[in-house]
Amino acid sequence: MSITLPHRRQRQHVALDSLLALLALPIALTLASPQDWHSARWWGAALPGMVLCFWLVGLPLRLPEQSWRQPSLADLLSLAGAALISAMLFASACALLDAPASANPSFPAIHALTMGAMLGLARMLDMLRAQGAPPPAQPVRAPEVSLEQLLDRPQVPLDREGMARLIQGRRVLVTGAGGTIGGELARQLAALAPERLVLLDHGEFALYQINLELSESFPAVHRHAVIADIRDAARIARLMENFRPELVFHAAALKHVPMVESDPLEGLLTNALGTRIVADAARAAGCRAMVFISTDKAVNPSSVMGASKRLAEMYCQGLDRQARSAGGMRCVTVRFGNVLGSTGSVVPLFRRQLERGGPLTVTHPDMRRYFMTVREAVGLVLQASLLGTEDRADQPPQLREGGIFVLDMGKPVKIVDMARRMIRLAGLIPDKDVQIRFTGLRPGEKLFEELFHGQEPALPTLHDGLLIATPRSANPGIVSCAIDEIAEAARAGRTEAALARLGGLIPEFTPQQGAKPRLRVVS
Repeated sequence: MSITLPHRRQRQHVALDSLLALLALPIALTLASPQDWHSARWWGAALPGMVLCFWLVGLPLRLPEQSWRQPSLADLLSLAGAALISAMLFASACALLDAPASANPSFPAIHALTMGAMLGLARMLDMLRAQGAPPPAQPVRAPEVSLEQLLDRPQVPLDREGMARLIQGRRVLVTGAGGTIGGELARQLAALAPERLVLLDHGEFALYQINLELSESFPAVHRHAVIADIRDAARIARLMENFRPELVFHAAALKHVPMVESDPLEGLLTNALGTRIVADAARAAGCRAMVFISTDKAVNPSSVMGASKRLAEMYCQGLDRQARSAGGMRCVTVRFGNVLGSTGSVVPLFRRQLERGGPLTVTHPDMRRYFMTVREAVGLVLQASLLGTEDRADQPPQLREGGIFVLDMGKPVKIVDMARRMIRLAGLIPDKDVQIRFTGLRPGEKLFEELFHGQEPALPTLHDGLLIATPRSANPGIVSCAIDEIAEAARAGRTEAALARLGGLIPEFTPQQGAKPRLRVVS
């Protein structure tokens, strides 16, 4: 990760540290050898030499980038190390040149202490001037603001009675129940009084947490917490046969774009093969409907994560078309964008960075994303489940052709604007009290996400907040064979073959060749 030239604050740090290093020299020399400090031949070489020694040490230790207002323990140790090593380096040069300072063996120690004290005092004074009072600096307390404040738009009203009709008294299974979306699904489903709620996740601790929470909040709901990998076809088939869920909400996935880009075969096995395994097992066990949680990154995908989810969409679309014409398990696909506050999203990241005093990191100044709160998103998923499983004459005909529900997420939000809003909500001034640093696009990322392909116009539904997309669908048997081929290549570690087969199925998949992130600071 490379660093560009220092910004204005860093240039000030360099100038002030240089001045302090210069001032420390005559003071230290007076204390060590008062008879020698006024020698004319000494100062001509000593002053520039001292600055050179100091920055030969200080630049590798990244002193210009340190926060003066909220120095960390590591910053202070680096500062002390810079003072000690540069003083020793300067003393060694004096000894080689037989300069006056070399006469007193205690000079390096006195010099290092003087310089360290002056550098530290300057930082303390600047810190007390952020604070505006004598108490020592405290970490910035990021406010516990409601996520709705960051969106600045009203929430969509929901048909809670209809959702209750769908869920009450039924056996329901949630995959990925320990994740952000899966966990909120479990909460809202538990509140609708299912006969039995099965929580499935591959992560033990995440599953333990959501199961414990539901045992306290909804003790009357019969629950089963199950550790399982959705890629294990035999295990998933046995679980479906044992629990015989009437409704399956499939939220399990690998969702972090750069991580899947780094390990694409894992993303394909989990997101594409895993979804088919869950769908096939649920259908074989007589499930009434499966709801598949997709993503806006499946539209014109630039990442393996998005393309793998689009492949899963195609399979679920094909199953749903079959079910609507010949009967069987309905397969409802719901597509939406980023969820505020979810694991790995920008809000927890910004809050953590803000508590450390910054900077807040944003990949690009023009990066925009669609956002929705997790509660709102899951509420609309349940609303879409209701619409997608009911046979009503006034339903949009596109549903019979493999239509996908898309949550109306309003207008896209600039990530840098969200960062600035969080800084202001903390009572601070963006780009003054807390910097924003741009790190560059990561592999697989796009500047703008899309909810609809250019060929699939948004169509309204019977409910506000829900739209329908009509992307092309394919015969599920053909898609299933392709998934088998991709899985075989993935298990054999043949990345190029797996991605080539994926690209053949999804021609709009345009991988982004992400460069290594570069840092630059906006002031």
